[in-house]
Amino acid sequence: MMLDIPFAPDHDPRAFRDALACFATGVTVVTIAGPDGPMGMTANSFASVSLDPPLVLWSPARSSSRFTYFTTAHFFAIHVLPADQAALCARFTRGGAGFTGLKAEISETGVPLLTDVLARFECEMHATHEGGDHMIVVGRVQKAVLRGGDPLVFANGTFGRFLTEA
Repeated sequence: MMLDIPFAPDHDPRAFRDALACFATGVTVVTIAGPDGPMGMTANSFASVSLDPPLVLWSPARSSSRFTYFTTAHFFAIHVLPADQAALCARFTRGGAGFTGLKAEISETGVPLLTDVLARFECEMHATHEGGDHMIVVGRVQKAVLRGGDPLVFANGTFGRFLTEA
């Protein structure tokens, strides 16, 4: 049974957010070489844009204390997390441990790279676009790697996994 609860998104932001939460997303961690060392940010606003040229996007919140660093970084990497990496996701949320005590590789462009992820996209900044309380960051993929496994999924405020039917 579907509940039809009308609302105006600009007048009821909580209801709008709840409606958006019905859309399951993958979970990523975006990393950059920050001014004082490696930096990371969890993001579920990741999407493909183009195959030719290879472009992807993500959207950091303006309210983030790391916003300026991530929207001005020339190079960044987007890591798609596997289902068993919710703890890694939490490291890069507000108040998380970040890279403290975490081993990471460093790319040729100086970007910290997480290991044991489903996919990783090493990007060069292509463009940024205004997006309300977020900025839309488009990266041109310079290198991508992938491995098998189930993705970490976020919907209705909880983490889970996507299982294919047999």
